[in-house]
Amino acid sequence: MSIINQIVELETEKGISIYNLTPDIEKLLGETQIKNGQVLVFSRHTTTALAINEYEERLLTDIKVHLSKLAPESEKYLHNDLHLRDVPPDEPMNAHSHLMAMMLSNSEVIPIVDGKLALGTWQSVLFFDLDGPRTRTVFVQICGE
Repeated sequence: MSIINQIVELETEKGISIYNLTPDIEKLLGETQIKNGQVLVFSRHTTTALAINEYEERLLTDIKVHLSKLAPESEKYLHNDLHLRDVPPDEPMNAHSHLMAMMLSNSEVIPIVDGKLALGTWQSVLFFDLDGPRTRTVFVQICGE
């Protein structure tokens, strides 16, 4: 069995932004000889997340609105009392982003069958940056034979 580890890097936009990682993962898979196995996709930040869902513009807007309702940026959060913590000078008030990330997932596993991701017709691997803009990295591990 082969195991290949890769990093995907993204420059994200302000606020909540959602990216389709499927083409990046398919490209990485295509550079391997693996025909059957699985791909682990892991978000490496506490204010980012992953999900498998449809990458459709109006749905993405609905998701952003829904997440913002669940953890409004305007609420009072203890994590945002920056003067009570030892933080870097550029530390943002981002408790709402941490809470949104907890409602999603930090990893997804996708089967590989005959050299292709076994995603459904409308499924895509979505990466959420809930606290941009930033440089983000996603760990991708491809395992199989």
